[in-house]
This record gives sequence, C-alpha cells and structure tokens, in this order.
Amino acid sequence: MLTHRRFLCILLIFLVICVVTVGNSLKVTDGVFISPSPSPFFFFSTQLSLPETNQPERLLTNLPTPQPTIKAPPSLSMLGSGYNANLPLNASPVYIPLELIIPVLKVDSPMLGVGVTSDNSMDAPKGPYDDPIWHTAFWFRGSSIPGDVGTATIAAHVDDLVGRPEIFAFLKRLHPGDLIIIHAINTSRDLRFVVDQVQEYSNIEASTPAVLTKIFGSGPVAGIGPQPSSDGLSHLTLLTCAGNFVNGGFDHHTVVYATLSK
Repeated sequence: MLTHRRFLCILLIFLVICVVTVGNSLKVTDGVFISPSPSPFFFFSTQLSLPETNQPERLLTNLPTPQPTIKAPPSLSMLGSGYNANLPLNASPVYIPLELIIPVLKVDSPMLGVGVTSDNSMDAPKGPYDDPIWHTAFWFRGSSIPGDVGTATIAAHVDDLVGRPEIFAFLKRLHPGDLIIIHAINTSRDLRFVVDQVQEYSNIEASTPAVLTKIFGSGPVAGIGPQPSSDGLSHLTLLTCAGNFVNGGFDHHTVVYATLSK
C-alpha cells in the first residue's frame, strides 16, 4: 500500500510539471496573447510570436526586375537635396521629409521611401509590437516623386500585430472629391491631391500589366523608373490590402487614385 501511494505522489508531481511547462510555452507580450486566427484588419499574416527586429513585407508581386539604379528625376524639390535619387531599389528603406495627411480619415503620418523585396514585390516594412513603422506610410522609390508629372505610389498597413487598425484600415471609405495632402517638412510646402476613384482589385487583377501600370505608372512596370504621365498631370496612388484572409494573406487590394489639384 505504501508503495502504491508513493507511485501516485510521483505521478501527480509529474503531471503538475507537464502543465506548468506547456503553460510557459505560450507567447505572451504585454499581457496580450497573440491568437492564431486573423483579425478583420490584419494586413499580411498572423503570427504566434512577435518579431524581434524590423522585417520586410511584400505588397504587390509581378513587378519587373529593377535596373541597378533609377535615373534621377528632374525635380527633387519635395524631397530636398539630401535624397539620393540613384539609390538602388533593393536598398533598405530611407527617411524622406514628407508627411501624408488625409483629413477625412484623420490620417497624419510620416513617410519612408521603400524599394522592392528579393522577389520584386513592393516593400512594406513591419516591426515588433508598438514599433512606429506600423504608423508610417511607404512611398515607392521606383515611382514618381509626389508632385512631379507622373504617378507617385504610396502604401501603408491596415493594422498592426495585435489587430489594431492602422492608417490605411479605412482607406476604402474615401470618395471622389476627398482631399489628400503631401506635406514637405523642410519647406512647409503642401501638395493637395483630389480623389478621382476608389477601386478594389483581386490579387490576380492587381497583378495584370494594365492595373500595375495604373497603380505605379508605365515606367516602374517596364523596369525603367518613373516616366511622365501621358496627360501631363501629377497623379497619386494609395494602396493597401483588403478582402478575405486566405492562405496567409489577403486576397484583394484597395487602391485610391488621385490627381494634383491645380
């Protein structure tokens, strides 16, 4: 009988150790458990553990292989003299002295200049919990500089790692006539764009040459850098993910087209 009781005690201690070990294996950060199921706003993929450092993200695929350098555009007035227009598109994101302001959505965010990932997708960097990168807009350096004759393309996240809506979470609420402002920090100059169209594309539609050309302009799609638009106007494209979360990513994109107000 004594041997049987000792056996039961040893078994109980073993079970307690197992429960504690399994409990400690769950990732808890700042009191928040990261669930494996995606939130309605999640931008790219849900993770069970938060990343420790900034990691690149992908936006649209099927962009052409970029040239080693991008020919310097005719105007650098919005970016200032410190911007390197010949920076290769596979280089890391760089600071640019611009802010994106969308009054109707209460968006007022800093901007980074980004290039492409290793598979020639537009880069959309992310970082750990509460990293400012989640509240940042990304200007594609292969597109036109905002305000130049051509198409400037800007993307941003729809939410962060814990499902909180981010700056482009409600992009589809924009309507024709709404205002988008690009503010130059160094010169206090404002470019005022007016929304022309809000469109949602499936990932397949968004990867076709015709839609890619509308989003990025003809130059980036041809792999030759920004080119003047055929209508002689300055265009702005805002871009983010939308639709349903399928196979680790969203299956649609929301795209806003705007034109510089005269």
